[in-house]
Amino acid sequence: MSKWKFIEEKVQGLKDDGVYRKLPINRGPCDHVIDLDGRRVVNLSSNNYLGLATHPRVKKASRDALDRYGVGAGSVRTIVGNQDLIEELEDLLAEFKEEEAVICYQSGLNCNIGTIQAITDKGDLIISDELNHASIIDGVRLSKADKAIYKHNDMESLEGILKEKRQDYRNVFIITDGVFSMDGDLAPLPEIVKLAKQYDALTYVDDAHGSGVLGRSGRGTVDHFGLHGEIDFIIGTLSKAIGVVGGYVATKQKVKEWLLHRARPLLFSTALPPAATAATIESVKMLMESEEHTKKLWKNAEYFKKALKELGFDIGISETPITPVMIGEDAKTMEFSKALLEEGVFVSGIVFPTVPKNKGRCRVMISASHTKEDLDHAIDAFEKVGKKLGVI
Repeated sequence: MSKWKFIEEKVQGLKDDGVYRKLPINRGPCDHVIDLDGRRVVNLSSNNYLGLATHPRVKKASRDALDRYGVGAGSVRTIVGNQDLIEELEDLLAEFKEEEAVICYQSGLNCNIGTIQAITDKGDLIISDELNHASIIDGVRLSKADKAIYKHNDMESLEGILKEKRQDYRNVFIITDGVFSMDGDLAPLPEIVKLAKQYDALTYVDDAHGSGVLGRSGRGTVDHFGLHGEIDFIIGTLSKAIGVVGGYVATKQKVKEWLLHRARPLLFSTALPPAATAATIESVKMLMESEEHTKKLWKNAEYFKKALKELGFDIGISETPITPVMIGEDAKTMEFSKALLEEGVFVSGIVFPTVPKNKGRCRVMISASHTKEDLDHAIDAFEKVGKKLGVI
C-alpha cells in the first residue's frame, strides 16, 4: 500500500464531488483581459480593482527602485532590512489613512496572523464575526486569548456576548472584516464602535477589500463611515486595489513600537522587496492625487450589477464591486465557471470550504480597467450560460 494513499483518497474525493480543478496559467499581466492557458479572455477574478498593477507610473517606480536597491531587502526589518523606502511608505500610508502610525508587513495574511497574537494574551477575549476571513481565523487560533463568535453582522449577538463575558476579562477585542470578501457586504462599523465604547472594548477591522475601494480616494471603510480615530487597529492590503504586494496595520505609534518587537512575520521573514515598496508608494500617491480610478471602478460595478439583476441573477447582498453570482450546488458552480470560460470569460467558482456546502457562487471582481465592451461581453456570456444551466 502506498504511504500516500490517504492523500490520493482526499484528491479522489474532490474529483467525486465535482470540485477538483487544475490551476489555470496566466501568461501575462493580471489585467482586464488576460492570456489564460493561451486564450484571450475577459478577466473577472482579479483583486486588481483599480488597474494599478499595470499602470506605467507604478511600473516605472518599481524599475527605478530595482536599479537602485536590487531585487530583495536581504534581511528582516529588525536587522538591516528596514530600508528607507519602507519608512517612507509607512509615513505616506499614515497620512493617507489619516491615522497616527502605520506598520507594513509582507502580506495581509501576515498582518492578521502576526498582529492578533502579538496584541492579545491569556486573560483577554477575542470576539470575532462568524464570516471573518481565514487569515483572521488563523490569527485568532494563534492567540492565547479566549475566543467567542458572534453571528454575522448581528449586533444583538455581539452585545449578548459582551454583556455576558466582558467583566471576566482584562481586554476584549472585537474583530471584523470591513468588507466581507465572499458576499461584498459591509460590517456595521458605527454600531460596533458604539458597543465597543459602551463595553470598553478594542476594535480591529480588516479592510483588505475596502482599501482603495471605499471612502475618499479609496481611504477605506473607516473613512466611508467617518470613523477616523475610532477604530484601534485597521488592517489593509497592498496587493488588491493598490496593485502590488504586502499589508499594513494603521494604529497608534506605541502599538507600532510593540509590533516591531513582537510580530513574528516581521521578526522571522525578510522585508518587502524594494521594487514592490516603491511601486506601492507611487500607487498611494496616485490615489491621493485623484478619485479618477475609484470613480471608474464604481461606475463599472454599478453597470454590471444592474445588468445581472435585470437578467434575473441572484447577486446576494453585495454593497461593493464584489459581485457574487449565487449558483448553489458546488458541482454546478464549477460547471458554470467552466462554461463561462468557454465563452471567453474567466470567473472563479467559489465552493466549500471557502463558503458553506451548496452555497457556491461565481464571484465577479470588477475593475476600473474593464471597458464597456469587456463588461457587455461578460454580461452576454452570463446570460447564455445562465439560461443553458437553468440558473435564470
